[in-house]
Amino acid sequence: MVGIFSLVTGWPGPSGFGSATTAEQVTEGIDASNLTVIITGGSSGIGAETARVAALRGAHVIIAARNMEAANETKELIVSSNSAARVDAMKLDLNSLKSVRSFADNFVATGLPLNILINNAGVMFCPYQLSEDGVEMQFATNHLGHFYLTNLLLDKIKRTAKESGVEGRIVNLSSIAHLHTYPEGIQFDGINDRSRYNDKKAYGQSKLANILHANELSRRLQEERANVTVNSVHPGIIMTNLMRHSVTQMKMLKIFTYMFWKNVQQGTATSCYAALHPSLKGITGKYFLDCNEKEPSDLAKNEKLAKQLWAFSEELVKSAQPV
Repeated sequence: MVGIFSLVTGWPGPSGFGSATTAEQVTEGIDASNLTVIITGGSSGIGAETARVAALRGAHVIIAARNMEAANETKELIVSSNSAARVDAMKLDLNSLKSVRSFADNFVATGLPLNILINNAGVMFCPYQLSEDGVEMQFATNHLGHFYLTNLLLDKIKRTAKESGVEGRIVNLSSIAHLHTYPEGIQFDGINDRSRYNDKKAYGQSKLANILHANELSRRLQEERANVTVNSVHPGIIMTNLMRHSVTQMKMLKIFTYMFWKNVQQGTATSCYAALHPSLKGITGKYFLDCNEKEPSDLAKNEKLAKQLWAFSEELVKSAQPV
């Protein structure tokens, strides 16, 4: 009941922030001018607002997006309102491991440091289809593409943290939808099984995978004593392009649940909190909602499941053999 009350009223939690907090408010006073940030899906929705606010705080922002026209439009909008903004756009299609590899190679070739990676992009409730690499689309885009991207950029993030002395951060955008997945959590034996496909549960599965990925990566980095943290966040319920496959359903739902919905500025706050707020220094392997730490599902906390997902994801990447 306390959680619902806070969500509806915007009453702040222990962090001092709550569901009504905006990204600008949560980053007020933060100087990010020494940071380089990659934001996947940074061309629209909460990704674009994350890019705008990070640039506003001085960060060098790399918008990684499939639609380069939209990415460049977002870049121009940010720069038009903030002439000091440092923003670049680079091509990234998470539904293609070849594109992921190309993006990582192109970024590393720039010679730029990398302090923060925000795995923000995603698809939601789409009809059954396979990615370029033959993997169910929601799992491929929301999890596998980000898993591969993060692994490809991990040495750069660790090296930047070591050389600069500034903690590196990786943020995975998950969702409260991780609670609504298949009974076993991840359908390892039927990830592409069309006969068992449910668009809502497949989305929940991919969002559960985002948390499990963050937790297992956090564990591995702690073992290495790397100065890099990894956390996952639920941004809230927001009407964005992510819902393009279920617009009518979502509009009907919003009529009856309007008090739980956020605007884009509020929906971006938790991502920016996890990526930039100094109070989270050293905090890793956690799940945040409304800028406060929350307990995810039991499946999301299952270390054995997280390790199994890691091995499964490595095999999928290997079998795709991206060039």
